[in-house]
Amino acid sequence: MTLLGIGSRIEHPEFGKGVITNVSSKEYWVTFIENGLETIALNDEFKVIEATVDEVDTVSFSEVENSLRDLLKKWSDVSEIVPIGDKWKGGKMILEPGQAGLASKEIPIDTFFHKIIMVRDRLRVMEQKINTSKIEEIEKIELQQYITRIYGSLTSFNILFKSPTNHFVGEKSK
Repeated sequence: MTLLGIGSRIEHPEFGKGVITNVSSKEYWVTFIENGLETIALNDEFKVIEATVDEVDTVSFSEVENSLRDLLKKWSDVSEIVPIGDKWKGGKMILEPGQAGLASKEIPIDTFFHKIIMVRDRLRVMEQKINTSKIEEIEKIELQQYITRIYGSLTSFNILFKSPTNHFVGEKSK
């Protein structure tokens, strides 16, 4: 079976005439004149009006996007979007100094939460770098234990997270 390329025009028995606008490993994305965007299997029955040969290995935009997202998540300090708990949205932290006569400081909780997420993401990158480094295994274990203790110190901030799957986890008690 010859794969049709983007721009090929077809006529489908159910959807009518259309143009292939994307091709994945399993289906064509076709914009039909009467029915809008539909996906059809590569082996679906249709008449080829005008074929454009696909000259390269076909990968959909979404497949490229997902691969890029996975690579960035694994190897950079680009942070994932982690939602703050609904009750904290728009809130503020007020820091009152212990000494009389000094001004208090207000910080939006969203800003504080974002900083916590940045710390967590940088710890994760550090973990990955430690795990892939060429240092001795015993040193890796010691550094990993320090990072686990840091996570444990950050568990106080778990109340800010919307989802428990994003919580900090420290050492488990035995």
